Amino acid sequence: MDSLISDDLTIEGDIEVKSGKLVVAGKVDGNITADSVEVREGGAVQGAVKAENVNIQGKHSGKIDCTELSLNARSDVRSDVTAKSMTSEKGAKLVGKVQITG
Repeated sequence: MDSLISDDLTIEGDIEVKSGKLVVAGKVDGNITADSVEVREGGAVQGAVKAENVNIQGKHSGKIDCTELSLNARSDVRSDVTAKSMTSEKGAKLVGKVQITG
């Protein structure tokens, strides 16, 4: 089951999703822990994200620790990243330290 932070919502504080996916269309200022995290275009996260799968279409700044990271062409990521694998579309922006552990 997906949990949604809609585009008109701003959350200040840490979020933990016990099971399932967190979809961020609004703004989060805090750390996120979930099975899967999707930051949609127009969405923004400032803080650490820890999940199996992370898909960024919007903005993220902080730290990302995941198994699989996907960056959309419009993503803007300013984070230190640790991932087992990463895919990036042409146009994606990533600034920070990146460790791909395979």
